[in-house]
Amino acid sequence: MAPPLLILRDIELTLGGKPLLEGAEISVSPGDKLALVGRNGSGKSTLLKIAAGLLEFDKGERFFQPDATVRYLPQEPDLSRFSTVLAFVEAGLGPQDDIYRPRYLLEQLGMTGEEDPRNLSGGEARRAAIARTLAPEPDILLLDEPTNHLDLPAIEWLESEIGSMRSAVVLISHDRRFLQGLSRATVWLDRGRTRRLERGFGQFEAWRDEMLEQEERDAHKLERRIVNEEHWVRYGVTGRRKRNVGRMARLQDLRAEVRNARRAQGDVKISVAEGKVSGKLVIEAKRVSKFYGERAIVDDFSIRVLRGDRIGVVGPNGAGKTTLINLMTGVLDPDDGSVRLGASLELASLDQRRAALRPEMTLKDALTGGGGDWVEINGEKKHVIGYMRDFLFMPEQARTPVEKLSGGERARLMLARALSLPSNLLVLDEPTNDLDLETLDLLEEMIADYPGTVIVVSHDRDFLDRVATSVVVSEGAGVWREYAGGYSDMVSQRGFGVGGAPAPEAAKTSRGKNKALAASAGGEARRKLSFKQKQALETIPARIETLRAAQSKLQNILADAALYSRDPAAFEKATKTYGETETGIARLEEEWLGLEMLREEIEE
Repeated sequence: MAPPLLILRDIELTLGGKPLLEGAEISVSPGDKLALVGRNGSGKSTLLKIAAGLLEFDKGERFFQPDATVRYLPQEPDLSRFSTVLAFVEAGLGPQDDIYRPRYLLEQLGMTGEEDPRNLSGGEARRAAIARTLAPEPDILLLDEPTNHLDLPAIEWLESEIGSMRSAVVLISHDRRFLQGLSRATVWLDRGRTRRLERGFGQFEAWRDEMLEQEERDAHKLERRIVNEEHWVRYGVTGRRKRNVGRMARLQDLRAEVRNARRAQGDVKISVAEGKVSGKLVIEAKRVSKFYGERAIVDDFSIRVLRGDRIGVVGPNGAGKTTLINLMTGVLDPDDGSVRLGASLELASLDQRRAALRPEMTLKDALTGGGGDWVEINGEKKHVIGYMRDFLFMPEQARTPVEKLSGGERARLMLARALSLPSNLLVLDEPTNDLDLETLDLLEEMIADYPGTVIVVSHDRDFLDRVATSVVVSEGAGVWREYAGGYSDMVSQRGFGVGGAPAPEAAKTSRGKNKALAASAGGEARRKLSFKQKQALETIPARIETLRAAQSKLQNILADAALYSRDPAAFEKATKTYGETETGIARLEEEWLGLEMLREEIEE
């Protein structure tokens, strides 16, 4: 077994008078793929900087193989000293590195290399930093939130690229799907200490919950021991007479153990201020188009959004997701087509750029609107300090300027601000950015329990799978199409993800289907279903059930572990038939959904 490339042992660090790291450890061997996970503020980024040699620590040991190479991806790269993006990326190469790889990586990330660093967006700066980090193909990659500000095509490409590299990887990310795809072991940083699971992130959360439950049981046992010792002090005859020194010392030790224990950080308590109940119809868009010059941002798009729907919107950066949402919510007027909003709508939104937060604004003023000490949630006044605690802010942070908050704290603040506004329509633009996994879980639960309607833009595939009832995806050239289910359902129906590229014929077909559906839904000449359409609506559910029954039988056949070795031909046939059956179910479900939307439109 090859010796470790990097070892951190018993690392201790105190910041602002509070211990951040207390005996943290990491060992990285050649080829390791480690997920470094923990709550926001637990010290993950700090530990990664220590591993990179960028930050000094108070106590402990850092060992690094002298001939090993390491590259660190920071959350906020600095390109200010370079004239072009290519120069920035090439500056990260070593003498023996491939001089052509920077251009290849930049092209894959949608950049030319000639861009001026002063004019880059946050996403473009992140892409440049990723290219610089990956270009040397180092022995160790230390990646801090590499998917932040990236769109889905870039995320899927990055996952594939890192997976194909021989470098050892230590990865911090809030993207569950990304972590599951890359990690082979997981390091959990909790209350200053690390624990390692020799399995990927997919197995981590169940293991973590088991560890926390055991910790609670141990804490309860310790408290019972203290109660017993205190009972002895009060009522024990020997205790009153002689005050047994050893036993009294043991009681003091137990009390000190409880006092000094760092309990697990609490969970965010997410509650949303609910507005009046909206009408059943929330949004109806008919053949909506929007052009900027000759470029179609939205072309001939139709959709019906009903109360309780959770609509995910996905597409590459620059596809027009924000424009589409502004059209749907009436913020922007379409060039063609019409948008009708339902009755009694109250909109609350979360802006991914955090533009509503002025840097000099204090945390308290951001939540109260600049006046008073109270926040009103569902008609009940709540003191701002208590509301801050619900989102894991300490009372002493009330007067902290927004510019001093971390990325995760700003994300929690924006959520707290948006959810305090009465609403029955929530529009969330990249709500998962900078949130830790536990807060993401609670956000998903909140969206599931929210009685109104939610439109969410996200590049987080796992998040969309958990919350979306349908996904609207960019097909290119201004064409947008809705698919039932979450992101994985969309991929199954479409045949490829957002990062894939349809054949030109497929794009034309998608555009043609959109126009045909819009014409059927919006045309005045046709106000009833044809006999064939009615028959399809009535018979498709039974056809789907028949296919599902056949699929279930095939699953039972394929569950036989010895089938492949016993009869390879039968295994291949069953596998092929299963795939064809799954495709048939998806096609019928899509056909039924389109006809059902048309029927609702005509009967309204």
